[in-house]
Amino acid sequence: MIVSAVPAPLSAWRGLLPPLALLLVWDVAVTLAYLRGWLGFGDVDIQYTLYGTAVALFLGFMVNAAYARWWEARTLWGTITNHSRNLAREAVTLLDTSVVDARPGLVEEVVRAQAAYVHVLRTSLRGQDAPAELARYTTDEVAARVALATNKPNAVLNEIGGLLSEARRRGMVDSYTRVQAETTLATLADAQGGLERIKNTPLPVQYRFLPSFFARTFCVILPFAMVQDLGWLTPVGSGLVGMMFLLAVQVGRDLADPFRDKIHDVPMTAITRTIEIDLLETIGEEGPDRVGPRHEVLW
Repeated sequence: MIVSAVPAPLSAWRGLLPPLALLLVWDVAVTLAYLRGWLGFGDVDIQYTLYGTAVALFLGFMVNAAYARWWEARTLWGTITNHSRNLAREAVTLLDTSVVDARPGLVEEVVRAQAAYVHVLRTSLRGQDAPAELARYTTDEVAARVALATNKPNAVLNEIGGLLSEARRRGMVDSYTRVQAETTLATLADAQGGLERIKNTPLPVQYRFLPSFFARTFCVILPFAMVQDLGWLTPVGSGLVGMMFLLAVQVGRDLADPFRDKIHDVPMTAITRTIEIDLLETIGEEGPDRVGPRHEVLW
């Protein structure tokens, strides 16, 4: 996620440079052909303003739909952040370690497993291998079981549920508290399902193809409509307007998939690191350093 006031990183504009270069070449070619007399339009009046308005509506639908996906993903990660803290607090304050059959370290094991969960969810959404935090915060047996699971984040939640069931059998928690903790796990599972829905359901092809196609068609027509009025300034005027339309298309594409591990994504690395630090501090352990922006980008 770019955190600067303007999209300063060159990579933010890199995808837009080839179509802008082609647009400039096309504008210059049309202008040269018209002013040299090689191309004439007679009394043809191209109503590009009406066409441009229609294209702008298409682009508006696309960008709004893409941003809705990005913002929902960020909201769901906010839910995971809050309920991860809730789970850690419940483990520390509600699990009674003074009972006769209490297992030492069970509370810390629950909290560490939740720290592993958020990192496993992050890498799962990005299509990456299991993170190092899985082995760091769980036992070798748990890490091996999770590695074999099809849905690795869900497998970690199941392990946490098993730890809470063990606490119930040992008398460390009563039935009411067990239900409360299970409700927290269910909320985490719901948020994870929402993130997986966004990941596995791409923006409909109509939203992706039609606005892009019509915007590019508009850029092709635009110099023909402007050259009679602007003359040699046509590449400037047509280029600026075309850049706005192409930029809108690029914005929609950048926001449509918030988990691609690109500079426009939801900053899951920073979010999961923040959760990790908060959870470890809950059990009195020192967490790693926070993740800050690199070159105005927060990952």
